[in-house]
Amino acid sequence: MNLKYIFKIIDKGEWQKVKEAETYLGSSKDAKDGFIHFSGEDQVKGTLEKHYSKQKNLVLLKVETLKLDNLIWEQASDGNMFPHLYSSLDLSNVVDEFEIILSDDGTHKLPDNFN
Repeated sequence: MNLKYIFKIIDKGEWQKVKEAETYLGSSKDAKDGFIHFSGEDQVKGTLEKHYSKQKNLVLLKVETLKLDNLIWEQASDGNMFPHLYSSLDLSNVVDEFEIILSDDGTHKLPDNFN
């Protein structure tokens, strides 16, 4: 498990709006749950399948964890440990972004350079 980076899936339009600000407060689901949901690198594909089935216009943010003070890895209902950020995300921690392509068969294709 790579603890240096975590990943956030976000709608492309929402991301464009967020980039105009310096911080990201999370999605409406994040606000409801009280933290920003992230995935580890090996969890991104499963998160896409479970929560973003057949959704278009998605972006994957690669976030460096070093300066995130309120990041906690917590056990989900399926037993896996997921990163949760209990504060806003300072966009200076976003080190890369990747477009997620929705294939004709309804599955998401991550870029070859995603790692």
